[in-house]
Parts: sequence; structure tokens; C-alpha cells
Amino acid sequence: MNLKKIISIAAIVVISGLLIYGFILVRQIFAVNTKFSEKEIYVHIPTDATYATAKAIIATYVEDMDRFELVASKRNYPENVKSGRFLFTKGMSSYDLVKSLRQNVPVKLAFNNQERLENFAGRISSQIEADSISLIKTIKDSVFMAENGFNEETVFAMFIPNTYEFYWDTSAVKFRDKMIKEYRKFWTDERVAKAKLQGLTPVEATILASIVHKESVKKDERPRIAGVYLNRMRIAMPLQADPTVIYALKKKSNNFDQVIKRVFYNDLTMSSPYNTYVNIGLPPGPIAMPDITAMEAVLNPEKNDFIYFCASVERFGYHEFAATYAEHTVNAKKYSDWINSQGVKR
Repeated sequence: MNLKKIISIAAIVVISGLLIYGFILVRQIFAVNTKFSEKEIYVHIPTDATYATAKAIIATYVEDMDRFELVASKRNYPENVKSGRFLFTKGMSSYDLVKSLRQNVPVKLAFNNQERLENFAGRISSQIEADSISLIKTIKDSVFMAENGFNEETVFAMFIPNTYEFYWDTSAVKFRDKMIKEYRKFWTDERVAKAKLQGLTPVEATILASIVHKESVKKDERPRIAGVYLNRMRIAMPLQADPTVIYALKKKSNNFDQVIKRVFYNDLTMSSPYNTYVNIGLPPGPIAMPDITAMEAVLNPEKNDFIYFCASVERFGYHEFAATYAEHTVNAKKYSDWINSQGVKR
């Protein structure tokens, strides 16, 4: 066999070997390598995670880790682990998985109708990496509160209910700083001027809005209720808002999970800065997170002569309003008789 033929055979062998190796390599890179049944799942890699940490998390969803690690190594993933929230879809290859681990997917973070900061922090911590303790500690930082005109009772007024976009690995500080920016964005010069026209600061407007929010779920009625409370404030009459008493009862028992449907006469005399039956003016902080309609109701209240109102027994969810105590007594008796007939104890 001449040299030329030997070289030709050797070349064929080498090329065949390379083709086989290439085929195996392509298969390892692009073959399906997931083992979860869901259509898609999100993988969370914590801040400062090492490759070993990330690998342990990823292994739950990967069929063959040797194939994954081969691709990860060739694409320098071990040296460039990113924290965040990453989308894996069923049927992804190792190549697709590594590519996905470079694309941090934002969280659509929504919140509303929270009663206090602790509940709010718990809800937020279920959606981003920061835990509730670090969130509360950061939000209640004394320097931060002083710089922004809050105290421990009023700092809850900072949060404007909406849907926001965050990365999952957002820290407590970054979350707080984003929220104060959104607060300043909401309180435009026009809104500040409207609050001032009602004799309120932005924080005071939020506190009153929290009462209006809790008083009625009917958005079209909220401007009228806001008007009544502002009328009471102008004549230095106690607000006499049942939702503040309910809040005070929950705060006293430290049980915000309880449902209180009825306020009794004895409750109205309890000692609490949140009891607006015994204290004139606004409570020291919001009793809930008011939504935008409640805020706008306070900033754009109905001008009326009403001083009193109570729940209606004819239009459930709405209220009956009165300008005199005599009129109110009639309305209140109707409601009292009805609620007694329903056997509501608390």
C-alpha cells in the first residue's frame, strides 16, 4: 500500500471520528434535557450563589447533569453565575437552559388592601428574595423615615397600591428606594395642593383615605363619605369611624386575622390612639392601604352638609346619610334592628 493511499485512509478515519464526535457533542448540547412535567417553571438563584449552589438548585429540573455541565463549562457559566428568576420550559436542551440562566425574568409585583406593614412585608417577601424581617427593618430605618417625613406609625402611607416590575433578587433597600420614588411620583404638585385645600398633608390625606377605603367598598360612594369626615374635622367633631375601632381591637389583641363584623358600645370607649370615638382628629397612622379611588375621594370630596351616616338596609353595601342627629337616629335604628334580626354577635 503506497503512502498516498495510507494518508487517504487515515484522513477518512480522522474525519469520520470528528463527525461522530461532533454528532455526539451536538446531541449532548441540543438534546432535550429537562425532567419536569409542567409546561414552564421558574428557577430562583439567590444573591451571591456559587456554581455549586446554583448546580444543586438546577439539578432538580435537569435530566442529565453531565450534559448540562459540559455545556455550562463551554459557555463559562460556572464563572458567571447570575442571581435572579429564570424561566425553564419543558423540552429545553442544555444549551437552552444555560442561555436561560443568563436572562433574569422580572416579577410583576402587585399589592393592595393590606392592613399593616407586617402583612405587607410578608406579601412582598413571597414575591422577591428579600425576607419580611429585612424589609420591615429597612423601611423603619430611623434615618430614612426622618429624611422622608415619616415615623413608625405613618411610614405605611408610603406605599401606593399598583403593579410594579422588580427583579426577584431585589434587595430590601432597593425595594424601599423604588417605593419612595413611586410615592413622590404619585404626590404631584396638583395632588399636594388638593390635599392642602382640605387642610391635609399627603400623609394625613392617606390616613383619612384608609378610613374611607375601609368604610365602603362602593367606589361611587367614597367621595360622599370623605366629605362627611371632612365636615366633622372642620367642626372638631370626633370622626367616630367604626373601622378605626376595629383596627384598635385587632391591634390590642395583636390578631389581624380575626373578622369583626360588629362594633359594640363598650368597644367605643376603649383606650387607643386609633379609637376615633374618644380622640378628636385623625388616628396616628393609616388603618389600611387605601386604593387610588379612596385617595382620590379624599382629594376630590363631595361638598355636602352631611354629618352622620350608617349602613343601609335597603341598598346593601351603601350607606344612609343625614345632616341632623334626629335623622341619623332613625337610620341607625333601622340598621340596628336589622343586624339584631340576623343574629350577628361580633
